[in-house]
Amino acid sequence: MGLNRLLIGKHYPPQHYGVTVEATTKYAQAYNEDNPRFLDVSRPHDIVAPPLFGVVMSWPSLMTAVTDQELGVDLLHLLHREQDMVFYLPVVPGDVITSTTRIAAIEERPNGEILTVQISCVNQRGETVQDILFTAFIRDPHAREKPGERTEEAPAGEPFLRVRQTVDMDQTYRYAHASGDYNPIHTDENVAHLAGLPGIIVHGLCTMAFTSKVIIDHLCDRDPLRLKRLRVRFARPLFPGQEITTVVWQGQQVGPLRRYAYETYNPEGKAVIRNGIAEVS
Repeated sequence: MGLNRLLIGKHYPPQHYGVTVEATTKYAQAYNEDNPRFLDVSRPHDIVAPPLFGVVMSWPSLMTAVTDQELGVDLLHLLHREQDMVFYLPVVPGDVITSTTRIAAIEERPNGEILTVQISCVNQRGETVQDILFTAFIRDPHAREKPGERTEEAPAGEPFLRVRQTVDMDQTYRYAHASGDYNPIHTDENVAHLAGLPGIIVHGLCTMAFTSKVIIDHLCDRDPLRLKRLRVRFARPLFPGQEITTVVWQGQQVGPLRRYAYETYNPEGKAVIRNGIAEVS
């Protein structure tokens, strides 16, 4: 396989990101957010960054690792597989966030490899604000078969919450500009076809941001500071213009936090997000 296993454990130089109200509000609007804690610029001292803004401020650090030529990632065949984010402290405009990245794991799988990158984000006071695990599947372009879908079952019992949201036709373009993720499979039909996709697909992290809105609106009384962790596995592509339904199961107490399981489905009732975990204070 192509990835260089000698790089497991490699640390990359820290990257610095200055948080602005323009960037945080633009990101919130990119996934159709309406929470005044993210958008009310008339009260700048009350504004906080959306929890998933962590993907923006850590993006340069992640890209430093993923584009490392020694690592050997084939970006055209990279599929974002899982994202796990832990939120310790709020991020506010004016913060300077320093992200450090290391290659946590490389694992061989049928038809490809799994790459896990660990990112830690601290503010200008040296306080850890977020920890992130980014996991990608690198498809082997020479494999005869595509990776099969896992036959996983939804959590037991009836969900207590169902929320529908609609992905706009221009969502991928807006999200690309706000997040800095300009992977052309999200904006260019021809490149998407070259990657073996039927058309441009929604960023997995954009779909995850949609689900963060569900959790904050319905389980946190719209207080984003109560969201302490969000973890998802991306099960299949989502396309612009589709409606998604996020379903949530009753949570269980884990120490001081309440942990909920959730999944998100496309209009055909097939999961685009599986194994969702939300931890709420």
